[in-house]
Amino acid sequence: MVEESARLKPITSGIFAAIAAAIAETEAGGRDVINLGIGSPDLPPAPHVVERLREELYVRENYDYGSSQGLPELRGAVAAWYARRFNVDLDPSSETLVLMGSHDGLAHVPLAFLNPGDVALIPSPHYPVYKVGAQLAQAEIVDMPLTAANGWLPDFDAIRGDVKARAKIMLLNYPNNPAAAVADLAFMKRAVEFARDNDILLVHDAAYSELALGSDVPPSVLQAPGAKDVAIEFHSVSKTYNIAGCRLGFVVGNAAAIGVLLKLKSNLDYGVFKAIQQAGVAALLGPQDIVASNRATYKKRMDIFRAGAAKAGWDIPESPATMFLWAPIPGDISAADFALALIRQAGVAVIPGTAFGRHGEGYVRIAMVTTEDRLREAAGRLVGAGVRFR
Repeated sequence: MVEESARLKPITSGIFAAIAAAIAETEAGGRDVINLGIGSPDLPPAPHVVERLREELYVRENYDYGSSQGLPELRGAVAAWYARRFNVDLDPSSETLVLMGSHDGLAHVPLAFLNPGDVALIPSPHYPVYKVGAQLAQAEIVDMPLTAANGWLPDFDAIRGDVKARAKIMLLNYPNNPAAAVADLAFMKRAVEFARDNDILLVHDAAYSELALGSDVPPSVLQAPGAKDVAIEFHSVSKTYNIAGCRLGFVVGNAAAIGVLLKLKSNLDYGVFKAIQQAGVAALLGPQDIVASNRATYKKRMDIFRAGAAKAGWDIPESPATMFLWAPIPGDISAADFALALIRQAGVAVIPGTAFGRHGEGYVRIAMVTTEDRLREAAGRLVGAGVRFR
Protein backbone atom coordinates (compact mmCIF):
# COMPACT_ATOMS: atom_id res chain seq x y z
CA MET A 1 0.00 0.00 0.00
CA VAL A 2 1.23 3.50 -0.84
CA GLU A 3 1.34 5.77 2.19
CA GLU A 4 3.03 9.11 2.60
CA SER A 5 5.71 9.53 5.23
CA ALA A 6 4.99 10.93 8.67
CA ARG A 7 7.08 14.00 7.86
CA LEU A 8 4.88 14.78 4.85
CA LYS A 9 1.51 14.40 6.54
CA PRO A 10 1.45 17.82 8.28
CA ILE A 11 1.93 19.56 4.94
CA THR A 12 -1.29 20.53 3.22
CA SER A 13 -2.31 22.73 0.32
CA GLY A 14 -5.67 23.47 1.98
CA ILE A 15 -6.49 27.08 1.16
CA PHE A 16 -4.53 27.09 -2.09
CA ALA A 17 -6.50 24.02 -3.22
CA ALA A 18 -9.77 25.72 -2.26
CA ILE A 19 -8.85 28.84 -4.26
CA ALA A 20 -7.85 26.72 -7.29
CA ALA A 21 -11.10 24.78 -7.08
CA ALA A 22 -13.16 27.99 -6.87
CA ILE A 23 -11.38 29.39 -9.92
CA ALA A 24 -11.98 26.18 -11.89
CA GLU A 25 -15.64 26.07 -10.84
CA THR A 26 -16.20 29.71 -11.78
CA GLU A 27 -14.50 29.32 -15.17
CA ALA A 28 -16.41 26.10 -15.85
CA GLY A 29 -19.58 28.11 -15.32
CA GLY A 30 -18.52 30.37 -18.18
CA ARG A 31 -17.11 33.30 -16.21
CA ASP A 32 -13.65 34.70 -16.85
CA VAL A 33 -11.46 34.94 -13.73
CA ILE A 34 -8.72 37.56 -13.46
CA ASN A 35 -6.06 35.77 -11.43
CA LEU A 36 -4.13 38.09 -9.11
CA GLY A 37 -2.97 35.24 -6.91
CA ILE A 38 0.40 33.73 -7.70
CA GLY A 39 3.28 36.24 -7.80
CA SER A 40 4.83 35.18 -11.10
CA PRO A 41 6.17 38.12 -13.16
CA ASP A 42 4.28 38.62 -16.42
CA LEU A 43 6.80 41.18 -17.72
CA PRO A 44 9.40 40.12 -20.33
CA PRO A 45 13.11 39.66 -19.58
CA ALA A 46 15.59 42.22 -20.87
CA PRO A 47 16.52 41.54 -24.52
CA HIS A 48 20.23 41.19 -23.74
CA VAL A 49 19.46 38.42 -21.22
CA VAL A 50 17.32 36.52 -23.73
CA GLU A 51 20.02 36.92 -26.38
CA ARG A 52 22.69 35.58 -24.04
CA LEU A 53 20.51 32.58 -23.25
CA ARG A 54 19.91 31.97 -26.97
CA GLU A 55 23.66 32.05 -27.66
CA GLU A 56 24.46 29.70 -24.81
CA LEU A 57 21.93 27.15 -26.03
CA TYR A 58 24.32 26.38 -28.90
CA VAL A 59 27.38 25.82 -26.68
CA ARG A 60 27.85 22.05 -26.47
CA GLU A 61 29.67 22.12 -23.11
CA ASN A 62 26.62 23.64 -21.48
CA TYR A 63 24.87 20.28 -21.78
CA ASP A 64 27.42 18.49 -19.58
CA TYR A 65 26.81 17.85 -15.91
CA GLY A 66 27.40 20.98 -13.91
CA SER A 67 28.54 21.77 -10.40
CA SER A 68 26.16 22.12 -7.47
CA GLN A 69 28.15 25.20 -6.46
CA GLY A 70 27.45 27.00 -9.74
CA LEU A 71 29.64 28.38 -12.49
CA PRO A 72 32.60 30.47 -11.32
CA GLU A 73 31.50 33.20 -13.75
CA LEU A 74 28.10 33.48 -12.09
CA ARG A 75 29.49 33.39 -8.55
CA GLY A 76 31.87 36.17 -9.56
CA ALA A 77 28.96 38.14 -11.01
CA VAL A 78 27.03 37.70 -7.75
CA ALA A 79 30.00 39.08 -5.78
CA ALA A 80 30.35 42.01 -8.19
CA TRP A 81 26.62 42.76 -7.93
CA TYR A 82 26.77 42.73 -4.12
CA ALA A 83 29.74 45.07 -4.11
CA ARG A 84 27.95 47.49 -6.45
CA ARG A 85 24.50 47.28 -4.87
CA PHE A 86 25.27 46.94 -1.16
CA ASN A 87 29.00 47.75 -0.83
CA VAL A 88 29.44 44.25 0.62
CA ASP A 89 32.53 42.18 -0.23
CA LEU A 90 32.04 38.47 -0.88
CA ASP A 91 34.47 35.67 -1.63
CA PRO A 92 32.93 34.02 -4.72
CA SER A 93 34.52 30.66 -3.90
CA SER A 94 33.29 30.29 -0.32
CA GLU A 95 30.57 32.85 0.34
CA THR A 96 28.29 32.35 -2.70
CA LEU A 97 26.18 29.42 -3.87
CA VAL A 98 24.00 29.20 -6.98
CA LEU A 99 20.47 27.81 -6.54
CA MET A 100 17.56 26.56 -8.63
CA GLY A 101 15.68 29.65 -7.47
CA SER A 102 15.71 31.00 -3.92
CA HIS A 103 12.67 28.82 -3.11
CA ASP A 104 14.88 25.74 -3.62
CA GLY A 105 17.51 26.91 -1.17
CA LEU A 106 15.03 28.14 1.44
CA ALA A 107 13.33 24.73 1.41
CA HIS A 108 16.68 23.04 2.08
CA VAL A 109 17.87 25.29 4.92
CA PRO A 110 15.97 23.45 7.70
CA LEU A 111 17.14 20.05 6.41
CA ALA A 112 20.71 21.29 6.50
CA PHE A 113 20.69 22.86 9.95
CA LEU A 114 17.88 21.44 12.10
CA ASN A 115 17.45 18.21 14.00
CA PRO A 116 14.00 16.92 15.02
CA GLY A 117 12.75 19.02 17.91
CA ASP A 118 15.01 22.01 17.27
CA VAL A 119 13.23 25.35 17.18
CA ALA A 120 12.83 27.37 13.98
CA LEU A 121 11.76 30.98 14.50
CA ILE A 122 9.47 31.88 11.61
CA PRO A 123 7.58 35.12 10.98
CA SER A 124 3.82 34.98 10.66
CA PRO A 125 2.60 35.79 8.06
CA HIS A 126 5.35 34.19 5.98
CA TYR A 127 6.24 32.80 2.58
CA PRO A 128 4.86 29.22 2.87
CA VAL A 129 8.10 27.34 2.13
CA TYR A 130 9.61 28.57 5.40
CA LYS A 131 7.15 26.47 7.38
CA VAL A 132 7.17 23.56 4.94
CA GLY A 133 10.93 23.21 5.13
CA ALA A 134 10.84 23.23 8.94
CA GLN A 135 8.03 20.66 8.95
CA LEU A 136 10.03 18.34 6.69
CA ALA A 137 12.96 18.66 9.09
CA GLN A 138 10.55 17.74 11.93
CA ALA A 139 11.49 20.91 13.78
CA GLU A 140 9.38 22.80 16.28
CA ILE A 141 8.01 25.96 14.68
CA VAL A 142 7.63 29.07 16.83
CA ASP A 143 5.80 32.00 15.25
CA MET A 144 7.12 35.53 15.42
CA PRO A 145 3.93 37.57 14.94
CA LEU A 146 4.06 40.41 12.43
CA THR A 147 1.37 43.06 12.73
CA ALA A 148 0.57 46.45 11.29
CA ALA A 149 1.05 47.94 14.76
CA ASN A 150 4.73 46.93 14.83
CA GLY A 151 5.34 47.80 11.17
CA TRP A 152 5.34 44.11 10.19
CA LEU A 153 8.59 43.57 12.12
CA PRO A 154 9.10 40.84 14.75
CA ASP A 155 9.50 41.77 18.40
CA PHE A 156 12.69 40.00 19.49
CA ASP A 157 12.08 40.96 23.13
CA ALA A 158 8.83 38.97 23.12
CA ILE A 159 10.60 35.66 22.39
CA ARG A 160 10.81 33.58 25.56
CA GLY A 161 14.18 32.62 26.99
CA ASP A 162 13.57 28.86 26.74
CA VAL A 163 12.63 29.28 23.07
CA LYS A 164 15.75 31.32 22.33
CA ALA A 165 17.86 28.63 24.00
CA ARG A 166 16.53 25.93 21.66
CA ALA A 167 16.30 28.00 18.48
CA LYS A 168 18.78 27.09 15.76
CA ILE A 169 17.58 29.22 12.84
CA MET A 170 15.52 32.38 12.41
CA LEU A 171 13.98 33.35 9.07
CA LEU A 172 13.34 36.94 8.08
CA ASN A 173 12.11 38.41 4.80
CA TYR A 174 12.38 42.09 3.78
CA PRO A 175 10.94 43.50 1.64
CA ASN A 176 8.28 41.19 3.00
CA ASN A 177 6.06 38.73 1.20
CA PRO A 178 3.12 38.92 1.75
CA ALA A 179 2.99 42.13 3.85
CA ALA A 180 5.14 44.21 1.43
CA ALA A 181 6.91 45.92 4.34
CA VAL A 182 10.47 47.27 4.23
CA ALA A 183 12.99 46.98 7.08
CA ASP A 184 15.79 49.49 7.53
CA LEU A 185 19.45 48.91 8.36
CA ALA A 186 18.87 49.65 12.05
CA PHE A 187 16.49 46.68 12.20
CA MET A 188 19.02 44.48 10.38
CA LYS A 189 21.62 45.41 13.01
CA ARG A 190 19.21 44.41 15.80
CA ALA A 191 18.48 41.10 14.04
CA VAL A 192 22.19 40.32 13.71
CA GLU A 193 22.80 41.17 17.36
CA PHE A 194 19.89 38.94 18.43
CA ALA A 195 21.22 36.05 16.32
CA ARG A 196 24.75 36.47 17.65
CA ASP A 197 23.65 36.75 21.30
CA ASN A 198 21.57 33.57 21.03
CA ASP A 199 23.79 31.47 18.74
CA ILE A 200 21.16 31.38 15.98
CA LEU A 201 21.69 31.19 12.22
CA LEU A 202 19.92 34.19 10.68
CA VAL A 203 18.40 33.36 7.29
CA HIS A 204 17.29 36.44 5.36
CA ASP A 205 15.16 36.15 2.22
CA ALA A 206 15.82 39.29 0.15
CA ALA A 207 14.07 38.16 -3.03
CA TYR A 208 12.30 41.51 -3.42
CA SER A 209 15.17 43.87 -2.57
CA GLU A 210 15.08 45.34 -6.09
CA LEU A 211 11.35 46.01 -6.05
CA ALA A 212 11.28 49.00 -3.71
CA LEU A 213 8.49 51.29 -4.90
CA GLY A 214 9.11 54.28 -2.67
CA SER A 215 12.08 56.26 -1.40
CA ASP A 216 13.28 53.57 1.02
CA VAL A 217 16.14 51.50 -0.45
CA PRO A 218 16.07 48.01 1.11
CA PRO A 219 19.38 47.06 2.73
CA SER A 220 21.14 43.71 2.77
CA VAL A 221 21.42 42.06 6.18
CA LEU A 222 25.11 41.65 5.34
CA GLN A 223 25.53 45.42 5.64
CA ALA A 224 25.10 45.06 9.39
CA PRO A 225 28.39 44.78 11.33
CA GLY A 226 29.31 41.16 12.07
CA ALA A 227 26.52 39.78 9.87
CA LYS A 228 28.77 37.32 8.05
CA ASP A 229 29.44 35.62 11.39
CA VAL A 230 25.78 34.64 11.82
CA ALA A 231 23.80 35.25 8.61
CA ILE A 232 23.11 34.06 5.09
CA GLU A 233 20.96 35.89 2.54
CA PHE A 234 18.91 34.59 -0.38
CA HIS A 235 18.20 36.38 -3.65
CA SER A 236 15.98 35.64 -6.62
CA VAL A 237 17.17 36.38 -10.14
CA SER A 238 13.67 35.29 -11.15
CA LYS A 239 11.81 38.21 -9.60
CA THR A 240 14.40 40.89 -10.29
CA TYR A 241 14.91 40.08 -13.98
CA ASN A 242 11.58 38.44 -14.98
CA ILE A 243 12.96 34.94 -15.63
CA ALA A 244 10.97 33.02 -13.03
CA GLY A 245 10.63 29.90 -15.19
CA CYS A 246 14.39 29.62 -15.57
CA ARG A 247 14.75 28.84 -11.85
CA LEU A 248 17.81 30.80 -10.82
CA GLY A 249 18.77 32.31 -7.48
CA PHE A 250 21.67 32.42 -5.07
CA VAL A 251 22.59 32.50 -1.40
CA VAL A 252 25.52 34.42 0.10
CA GLY A 253 27.09 35.08 3.47
CA ASN A 254 28.56 32.93 6.24
CA ALA A 255 31.09 30.60 4.61
CA ALA A 256 30.52 27.69 7.00
CA ALA A 257 26.75 27.79 6.43
CA ILE A 258 27.24 28.05 2.66
CA GLY A 259 29.47 24.97 2.89
CA VAL A 260 26.79 23.00 4.74
CA LEU A 261 24.17 23.90 2.13
CA LEU A 262 26.59 22.92 -0.63
CA LYS A 263 27.15 19.55 1.05
CA LEU A 264 23.41 18.93 1.06
CA LYS A 265 22.82 20.14 -2.48
CA SER A 266 25.79 18.24 -3.94
CA ASN A 267 24.00 15.07 -2.84
CA LEU A 268 20.67 16.18 -4.32
CA ASP A 269 21.34 17.84 -7.68
CA TYR A 270 23.91 18.79 -10.31
CA GLY A 271 23.10 22.48 -10.33
CA VAL A 272 21.35 24.83 -12.72
CA PHE A 273 21.58 24.39 -16.51
CA LYS A 274 24.74 26.24 -17.52
CA ALA A 275 23.04 28.26 -20.25
CA ILE A 276 20.65 29.70 -17.69
CA GLN A 277 23.56 30.54 -15.39
CA GLN A 278 25.25 32.44 -18.23
CA ALA A 279 22.01 34.36 -18.76
CA GLY A 280 22.19 35.18 -15.05
CA VAL A 281 25.68 36.60 -15.55
CA ALA A 282 24.31 38.84 -18.31
CA ALA A 283 21.46 39.94 -16.03
CA LEU A 284 23.66 40.82 -13.04
CA LEU A 285 26.50 42.47 -14.94
CA GLY A 286 24.60 44.00 -17.87
CA PRO A 287 22.36 47.08 -18.13
CA GLN A 288 19.97 47.42 -15.18
CA ASP A 289 17.27 49.43 -16.97
CA ILE A 290 14.80 46.58 -16.53
CA VAL A 291 14.98 46.88 -12.74
CA ALA A 292 13.83 50.50 -12.77
CA SER A 293 11.24 49.68 -15.42
CA ASN A 294 9.79 46.87 -13.28
CA ARG A 295 9.45 49.21 -10.32
CA ALA A 296 7.67 51.84 -12.37
CA THR A 297 5.33 49.27 -13.92
CA TYR A 298 4.30 47.69 -10.63
CA LYS A 299 3.82 51.10 -9.01
CA LYS A 300 1.55 52.27 -11.83
CA ARG A 301 -0.43 49.03 -11.76
CA MET A 302 -0.95 49.39 -8.02
CA ASP A 303 -2.15 52.96 -8.39
CA ILE A 304 -4.67 51.86 -11.03
CA PHE A 305 -6.04 48.99 -8.96
CA ARG A 306 -6.15 50.96 -5.72
CA ALA A 307 -8.03 53.81 -7.38
CA GLY A 308 -10.57 51.41 -8.86
CA ALA A 309 -11.00 49.53 -5.58
CA ALA A 310 -11.60 52.83 -3.77
CA LYS A 311 -14.60 53.44 -6.04
CA ALA A 312 -16.07 50.21 -4.68
CA GLY A 313 -15.41 51.41 -1.14
CA TRP A 314 -12.29 49.29 -0.55
CA ASP A 315 -9.43 51.41 0.76
CA ILE A 316 -6.10 49.64 0.16
CA PRO A 317 -2.86 51.12 1.55
CA GLU A 318 0.08 51.89 -0.70
CA SER A 319 2.75 49.21 -0.98
CA PRO A 320 6.32 50.36 -0.28
CA ALA A 321 7.84 47.34 -2.05
CA THR A 322 7.30 44.02 -3.88
CA MET A 323 4.72 43.29 -6.60
CA PHE A 324 1.99 42.80 -3.99
CA LEU A 325 -0.72 44.80 -2.30
CA TRP A 326 -1.42 43.66 1.26
CA ALA A 327 -5.05 44.65 1.60
CA PRO A 328 -7.08 44.74 4.82
CA ILE A 329 -10.42 43.00 4.44
CA PRO A 330 -13.45 45.25 4.73
CA GLY A 331 -16.28 43.99 6.88
CA ASP A 332 -16.66 41.09 9.29
CA ILE A 333 -15.61 38.12 7.16
CA SER A 334 -12.70 35.71 7.24
CA ALA A 335 -9.84 36.06 4.77
CA ALA A 336 -10.68 32.72 3.16
CA ASP A 337 -14.39 33.49 2.78
CA PHE A 338 -13.64 36.94 1.40
CA ALA A 339 -11.23 35.55 -1.21
CA LEU A 340 -13.71 32.87 -2.26
CA ALA A 341 -16.49 35.46 -2.52
CA LEU A 342 -14.34 37.65 -4.78
CA ILE A 343 -13.79 34.73 -7.14
CA ARG A 344 -17.42 33.66 -7.26
CA GLN A 345 -19.06 37.08 -7.27
CA ALA A 346 -16.50 39.27 -9.05
CA GLY A 347 -14.34 36.84 -11.02
CA VAL A 348 -11.20 38.16 -9.29
CA ALA A 349 -8.76 35.79 -7.57
CA VAL A 350 -6.54 36.88 -4.66
CA ILE A 351 -4.81 34.92 -1.90
CA PRO A 352 -6.22 35.02 1.66
CA GLY A 353 -3.72 36.15 4.26
CA THR A 354 -4.18 32.95 6.25
CA ALA A 355 -2.43 31.06 3.44
CA PHE A 356 0.71 32.70 4.88
CA GLY A 357 0.06 31.87 8.53
CA ARG A 358 -2.55 32.58 11.18
CA HIS A 359 -1.38 36.17 11.65
CA GLY A 360 -2.39 36.87 8.06
CA GLU A 361 -6.06 36.80 9.06
CA GLY A 362 -7.82 40.02 8.13
CA TYR A 363 -5.85 40.53 4.91
CA VAL A 364 -5.57 39.32 1.32
CA ARG A 365 -2.53 39.49 -0.94
CA ILE A 366 -3.08 40.89 -4.43
CA ALA A 367 -0.39 40.35 -7.08
CA MET A 368 0.07 42.99 -9.78
CA VAL A 369 0.86 40.41 -12.45
CA THR A 370 -1.38 41.38 -15.33
CA THR A 371 -1.88 44.32 -17.66
CA GLU A 372 -3.22 47.73 -16.72
CA ASP A 373 -6.39 47.07 -18.71
CA ARG A 374 -7.05 43.81 -16.85
CA LEU A 375 -6.41 45.52 -13.52
CA ARG A 376 -8.89 48.27 -14.41
CA GLU A 377 -11.39 45.56 -15.33
CA ALA A 378 -10.71 43.66 -12.09
CA ALA A 379 -11.23 46.80 -10.01
CA GLY A 380 -14.34 47.64 -12.00
CA ARG A 381 -15.82 44.24 -11.24
CA LEU A 382 -15.61 45.01 -7.53
CA VAL A 383 -18.20 47.77 -7.91
CA GLY A 384 -20.83 45.37 -9.12
CA ALA A 385 -19.86 42.46 -6.84
CA GLY A 386 -22.08 41.30 -4.04
CA VAL A 387 -19.19 41.61 -1.58
CA ARG A 388 -19.57 44.38 1.01
CA PHE A 389 -16.65 46.83 1.08
CA ARG A 390 -18.09 49.19 3.67
